[in-house]
Amino acid sequence: MLRAGSIRGRHGQPAVKPRNFSETMKRLWRYFGVERKRLMLIFVLVMLSSGLGLLVPYFIGKAIDAMSLGKMGVDFKTLAAIVGILTAIYVSDVLIVFMQGWIMAGLSQRVVYSLRDSLFRKLQRLPVAFFDAHTHGEIMSRLSNDIENVSTTISQSTIQLMSSIVNIAGAFAMMMVLSPVLTLASIITIPLVLIMTRNVAKRTSSLFKQQQAALGKLNGHIEENISGILVVKAFNREDKIIDEFDDINSSLCNVGIRAQIWSGYIMPLMNVINNIGFAVVAAAGGVLAVKDIITIGVIASFLSYSRQFARPLNDIANIFNTLQSAVAGAERVFDIMDEKEERKDEEGAETLADVRGEVEFKNVSFGYKTGVPVLKDIDFAVKPGSTIALVGSTGAGKTTIVNLLTSFYEVTEGEILIDGKDIKEYTKDSLRKCFGIVLQDTYLFSDTVKENIRYGKTDATDEEVMEAARVANAHQFIARLPKGYDTKLSEGGINLSQGERQLLAIARAILSNPSILILDEATSSIDTRTESKIQEAMLTLMKGRTSFIIAHRLSTIKDADVIMFVDDGKIVESGSHKELLDKKGKYYRLYSSQFSNIAM
Repeated sequence: MLRAGSIRGRHGQPAVKPRNFSETMKRLWRYFGVERKRLMLIFVLVMLSSGLGLLVPYFIGKAIDAMSLGKMGVDFKTLAAIVGILTAIYVSDVLIVFMQGWIMAGLSQRVVYSLRDSLFRKLQRLPVAFFDAHTHGEIMSRLSNDIENVSTTISQSTIQLMSSIVNIAGAFAMMMVLSPVLTLASIITIPLVLIMTRNVAKRTSSLFKQQQAALGKLNGHIEENISGILVVKAFNREDKIIDEFDDINSSLCNVGIRAQIWSGYIMPLMNVINNIGFAVVAAAGGVLAVKDIITIGVIASFLSYSRQFARPLNDIANIFNTLQSAVAGAERVFDIMDEKEERKDEEGAETLADVRGEVEFKNVSFGYKTGVPVLKDIDFAVKPGSTIALVGSTGAGKTTIVNLLTSFYEVTEGEILIDGKDIKEYTKDSLRKCFGIVLQDTYLFSDTVKENIRYGKTDATDEEVMEAARVANAHQFIARLPKGYDTKLSEGGINLSQGERQLLAIARAILSNPSILILDEATSSIDTRTESKIQEAMLTLMKGRTSFIIAHRLSTIKDADVIMFVDDGKIVESGSHKELLDKKGKYYRLYSSQFSNIAM
């Protein structure tokens, strides 16, 4: 199946660029740049919320002391005041937390919108070779699953991280005010927390990376087989496909289980460490209370503060663990961001206008992989308005020639000229606008018939669209559709026959009114009767235009001005149909095998 926008490209190898946690986090942070004001507002709200939360244990301690006055009884006046204060604190905290969530929801979605937008724009600037090296499903996984993973982490973890840091600092300060001795006893567990978090996070980081990679592979497999479901069924490959899916799915399941098990270790271990800390604080507090150094209320407040101190440590450890999954997804996104883009227009590049259609290849060599040449020293010149047919066996290099002409790939050696200038001297936009391309495997978008024809010329009127359809012999079948030209097509146009899709692609090329035509087996999917009508339309379309035709059925190119026989990356024969038959070389043998049953 063709990659979107390519002409039967070859497969290369994806670039592998390893990242690290800190580098990826720095890059993610850049996307928060435009949200600094809102982040500051959220931080202020977090400070207020945490400050209110830090007051609660203090007043609870005072309330306990108010009820522990011994013979003097309960101080109901003080207790009532404290209850009122606590009520105000809780109500205020609810309102602040609501505002935090409201602002954070918008912030996180805008950040992820920017990240997703950057990735999609990057995809538009990548060369065709990139899409030949990655499955559509895997690219979709990065654009959807990986970014959604980042989105979830940002929305859930940012406020929690801010709050945890403020609470740790605030709780520690209050603990020091209440009892430096108990504070010292409570922090002995911190080294254990740091050691445990580091070891577990190191393991989960690797597992989450494997999990995201396996998810991308699974998506690629699903997308490929759903797209090719007719081929799967035609060759009775359902069982084989299910077995392959089970293998990939099992791999994802296994690595996911290991990732979740390792990440699940953190909370139980943290609880054990925290309970050890509470036991130490309780024992030390009891000794100090017996000696009348501190009151029962202070011990109660201190235990609450120590919990407020320990819980954020748990949260940070859990957040750091969650970040491993998000960073694994972000790394895969940034891998694409760092891919080499298509060659940019050279400084001073000209706009290709008033195209005559003169094309020249000068000693052009090219290989999809280094050291593996596909084209070798291709050299030819085409006069304006000529029709050039490229024939030869599959894989000989015919499609590669037009891939280079349209600048989908860059030549390894030599140069390609249009109207006497190297195509690198023209802007890519103006260069590609001069081409009209009809592929053997055409692609239609999930839009109306009208908009699919208008795709190459968005300002075309409805009358121009219909006229192009008439010339392409597509008007009759379009008129029979439920809503005519306003009929919505399924993705890829699968609710049309292959021949009907081909007719729409030809109409699209006719409407764009190109200066140079490229027809890659453009009539291969059309029945014989329709083909004759299409050939007539094509002759009208090609009149006065330089045209390149790639064909296997030689009956379609007998009238070409020049026929070039491509073999093993070289042009081995060139001439008119009659001249090549008279030579009795490779073209003659190929033609004879199709029409005269003469052995090659």
